[in-house]
Amino acid sequence: MLWSEVKEEELADRPIPGDMSGTARPAVLIQHQSNATQKGTDMRITQGTFSFLPDLSDAQITKQIEYCLDKGWAIGLEYTDDPHPRNTFWEMFGNPMFDIHDAAGVMLELRSCRKTFPNHYIRVTAFDSTHGTESVVMSFIVNRPKDEPGFRLVRTEEHGRTIRYGIESYAVQRSPEGARY
Repeated sequence: MLWSEVKEEELADRPIPGDMSGTARPAVLIQHQSNATQKGTDMRITQGTFSFLPDLSDAQITKQIEYCLDKGWAIGLEYTDDPHPRNTFWEMFGNPMFDIHDAAGVMLELRSCRKTFPNHYIRVTAFDSTHGTESVVMSFIVNRPKDEPGFRLVRTEEHGRTIRYGIESYAVQRSPEGARY
């Protein structure tokens, strides 16, 4: 893990930009985690509730599932080999588990999903069927491929000097669907 720290005394003489009073800026602490040392890659997909944390252990996943079940939410398992941020519709692994009220049953399904799709992204979704909500209220990734190739920025110049930006997955470019990881 790499840390960069700017100490308060280093900033004491510098004015805040746009501030004419001459007051000093507050101390700034910047944390940067290098995924290259953890996964062998510079990219890590960050989607869902716990995406900026290290991968959850099975015990931690069980606790989160228990929390969801205690709230009365139905659990679903989804998988994909294309985790593009706009790809919100992942493939369902089985049916949503509206009738399961024990985290052990969900974990059994999760182990089966991991065995079937070991090199895919797998996420747990919690669905709140309460009238007025009726949507996914929590989701988090519980399985990742060993190599996360990442995305590239695509720049397109259009009429009238308009520049549009988009992202494309390197995995989608190198292999067809089903053979990406």
